[in-house]
Amino acid sequence: MDISLSNIQLDIAKEARRFLEKECSTDYVRDMYEDERGFTDEIWAKMIDMDWMRVRIPESYGGIGMDQMDLIMVLEEMGRAVLPGPFFSTVLLAAEAIMEAGNNLQKEYYLPKIARGEIRGTLALYEPDAGADLGYIQMEAREDGDRFILNGTKVSVLDAHVADILVCVARTKQGNDLTQGITLFLVERNAEGVSVSLLPTMDGTRKLCVADFTEVQVSPEAILGEPHKGWKHLSRVLQRAQVGICAECVGGAQRAMEIATEYAKIRVQFDQPIGAFQAIKHRCAQMYVEVESSRSILYWAAWAQDHGDPKEAAMASSAAKAYCSEAYTHVASAGIQILGGTGFAWENEMQLYLKRAKANEQTLGDPIYHREQVITLLAD
Repeated sequence: MDISLSNIQLDIAKEARRFLEKECSTDYVRDMYEDERGFTDEIWAKMIDMDWMRVRIPESYGGIGMDQMDLIMVLEEMGRAVLPGPFFSTVLLAAEAIMEAGNNLQKEYYLPKIARGEIRGTLALYEPDAGADLGYIQMEAREDGDRFILNGTKVSVLDAHVADILVCVARTKQGNDLTQGITLFLVERNAEGVSVSLLPTMDGTRKLCVADFTEVQVSPEAILGEPHKGWKHLSRVLQRAQVGICAECVGGAQRAMEIATEYAKIRVQFDQPIGAFQAIKHRCAQMYVEVESSRSILYWAAWAQDHGDPKEAAMASSAAKAYCSEAYTHVASAGIQILGGTGFAWENEMQLYLKRAKANEQTLGDPIYHREQVITLLAD
């Protein structure tokens, strides 16, 4: 296993940082925190020009066809900037689902549009009475002739209010085996019977929605993959998305550590910088250990998605999600403690990192869930 970065990947990271430092200032992040859409068309257009939507999409569908590790370079910088907007939901959730499970006609129709930034998408997965385990999916999709009728509610749907398409996960067949009977549907957000509303959240840079489906008719052409057999496809999509969240966590933790250590060098108490005190030194050292450890496990998880066997890919994504998301929260919390009361101020950027850290910790399964996944995989 070689997880050293190539010159191309290093260049991708440098270009992403240069772009985001210019276009995604903390003032922009604060503005989008309170903005209902959560992004501007201007910055979306500039991201399209950067070719970020095309990174993972195959060349035959208008993309570049690069590996997960290449996209990780961009996502790490996005996490560092606390980038708001629907990039993650479109590229890591909707596009990956279509690439993973879609047929040629679906790929030819949707992927070039996503690559050009013409449409946005997301994944409607979680339900009010369910957790991260896919076995809890109970949203009804009943057969009606050659069509399916969707009824139910999805919660915590990322950026659904600005999405053009929703990849909706529903159960089309009941049985003792919960891995069977799950089907993925492509649903237009403006389809009759679909209603989307924003949820109040702690992290305003990441918009979550409730999506209600009432007698929504879906044609056979809108089914991703085979009916009743969506579990395997969905699992792989979620693994890649979990690694993407980890990249955000690493980038955010890195920046939170930098802010805290820079402050510790200039904040003077008792005639010396607070960084000279042992308690602050230890906190900064622990932050560094967690950031570098997170980056190592992230790169393994990204490599495993493209080159590892299915079990290693699943193991790596869950191990990384459990560790990186928790480490980000630890680092951001330590940063708040080093900064003291000023860290909570709206004018200070540290509070943005702590809020994103707490949101990322819960997104796509919390650390407890993923530790259980690792235990299950080890026992197999």
